[in-house]
Amino acid sequence: MLIKACLLATLLPLALADVQFTSPAAGATIAAAKPLAIKWKDSGDGTALTDLATYILFLCAGGNDAASFIQLAAITERGQFSTGSEVSGTVAANVGGPDKNAYFLKIQSVGAKGAQVINYSDRFTLSGMTGTFPPNVQAGIAKVSGTDGPPSTNQQAPAAAAGGAQGQEAVSYTAQTGLIKYAPMVTPPGTKITKKAPTPRYPTSSVPIAQTFLPTPKQTTTMTASATYAPARS
Repeated sequence: MLIKACLLATLLPLALADVQFTSPAAGATIAAAKPLAIKWKDSGDGTALTDLATYILFLCAGGNDAASFIQLAAITERGQFSTGSEVSGTVAANVGGPDKNAYFLKIQSVGAKGAQVINYSDRFTLSGMTGTFPPNVQAGIAKVSGTDGPPSTNQQAPAAAAGGAQGQEAVSYTAQTGLIKYAPMVTPPGTKITKKAPTPRYPTSSVPIAQTFLPTPKQTTTMTASATYAPARS
């Protein structure tokens, strides 16, 4: 009993609050041309939402596992929990198809110490959509029954540690293929200049020059990692 109590006392400080979406309602149908009203509240799990500082809010579509859904658009890129629990955004009709209950929201929250909590909303339908989904997303939608979105995740480690990127921003920028690209936060300079002559940080590389017009990029935005690192020293 004592061991169980000690284990519980150890785990409680690590718990972070969950965001529980209250709008859109599960199974709702919303016209693509109208603003998407999004509301949430504290789920009551863990500590209060006041312990979370910032968030990024995405519109997603697909199945309930990571390989079968995609982030279609960033509705809020630099949200602050201190400003309230309600936002809205307009969805472009060509980002996806009209499939029933294909869409859900993803909110990636960051705590004051860098821990991350990711929550998903219930599923809903966007009517009037004119786009199409990739085959893996279409297959994921076909396997879904009901209106539950993907399960939440809670990452207690800092979102980005000193000395390097973690997560999607760690993948080479040119190797990323989704509609949203991720970039690491740049390393800040030291406080003193000690070098007498500049030297290249990386070896030289060839750069192919386009001879014809390149295709129009499909990416909608680039998300930069949070600045949770310590300043570099010379």
